[in-house]
Amino acid sequence: MEKLDIFIAEMASAAWGLPLLIILIGGGLYLLIRIQFLPFRYLGHAVAVLRGKYDNENDAGEITHFQALTTALSATVGMGNIAGVAVAIAIGGPGAVFWMWVSAVIGMSTKFFTATLAILYRGKDSEGKIQGGPMYFITEGLGKKWMPLAVFFSIAGLVGALPVFNVNQLTQAINDILLKPAGLYSGFKTDLIIGLVLAAITAVVILGGLSRISKTASKMVPAMVLLYFILVLIILVIHIDVVPKYLGMIFSDAFSANFYKGDAFLGGAVGGIILLGIRRGAFSNEAGIGTAPMAHGAAKTNEPIREGLVAMLGPAIDTLIICTLTAMAILVTGVWQSSDANGVSLTASAFEESIPFYGKYGLLVCIAIFSISSLFSYSYYGSKCMSFLFGEKNKGIYNYFYIISILVGATTTLSMMINLIDTFFALMAIPTMTATIILAPKVIKEAKKYFEKLKQE
Repeated sequence: MEKLDIFIAEMASAAWGLPLLIILIGGGLYLLIRIQFLPFRYLGHAVAVLRGKYDNENDAGEITHFQALTTALSATVGMGNIAGVAVAIAIGGPGAVFWMWVSAVIGMSTKFFTATLAILYRGKDSEGKIQGGPMYFITEGLGKKWMPLAVFFSIAGLVGALPVFNVNQLTQAINDILLKPAGLYSGFKTDLIIGLVLAAITAVVILGGLSRISKTASKMVPAMVLLYFILVLIILVIHIDVVPKYLGMIFSDAFSANFYKGDAFLGGAVGGIILLGIRRGAFSNEAGIGTAPMAHGAAKTNEPIREGLVAMLGPAIDTLIICTLTAMAILVTGVWQSSDANGVSLTASAFEESIPFYGKYGLLVCIAIFSISSLFSYSYYGSKCMSFLFGEKNKGIYNYFYIISILVGATTTLSMMINLIDTFFALMAIPTMTATIILAPKVIKEAKKYFEKLKQE
């Protein structure tokens, strides 16, 4: 197991080298400059679309704009925001948060492009149903000769969509917050039982298909974001005297990397902290990875730009709001310096420090809902990749692999799971970003047309 752990860690750092950083961040910046920040000027309009002002029952697609965003958010608002941020601060200190923000702003433009393409170039699966996502906009937008790129994305997606990191961290949270203090933890056996319970819950929802997934997500996501927001607000009010100090440190430490404990990158600690922040930012908002366009591609709309605008709100909610809340809770309580914990346990100790007894249970409720809702959305992504590769009638087979992988996630180490998913996320980003950059002029043309029309209304 140790050798496997080391091998997967090496694979992850190879995948997240300079080339990927250039394609994710450089590509995102290129898209942002090419479209001249245009979508950012229409954030108010994006919210109106999200609220259903422009919904039309007769448009093609399966779910509403709101359901598409909450399905995509239920996958991204999850352990990346609670455990991922804690991992970033444990290794990189406060400065890592700044680079997560940078990745979010660039990620908003990437999401705008990828979700627009998911509607612009919808394809049909083997049963003739309309589908969207990177594999479809590669084959429909770039032509059949690009099929190997679409296949590459789908194969990487089969592993990238496995819920092993989420399950691993949820298991750790249940053990640390509930079972260990009560003296009920007995190692592998306990982990396995948690895994079996999660597998059972997931099976009930995912075997019911996308409409059940999106309905469940659209109810769960807003409520859990609100509860999490309230809990962190209490922590910030208790520590209000140090809030300005730590906000300042996020900026100053981003360029000095005084607390950075990881490997150097591009010759220094600052390079290392930039890579760490962007890697955890990409994990938290998944911009450029290609998962969210699969959910947005199923939205009921005939206006691709509208879906792009809705998708763009994802990284803002996810990284700029929720990740920042987690980061501030960990920083102001000081647990990032006083505790050896990592991942979700570090966040739990921040809640415990400020809100004794109730804090950690409140966090556990958030974590459970965050994680379980992510389990539903990821299964949809994986089965979509399966259906693209092996035909619609075989996509159900994936769900069984998926349910078994929940048991693997519950019983293995954090480092192995985070590195495994990181590696395949990196592999998914290559075809997604390549196709998006090539097809960018098509999106810009559509955007100009759409915003011109909007001005005349």
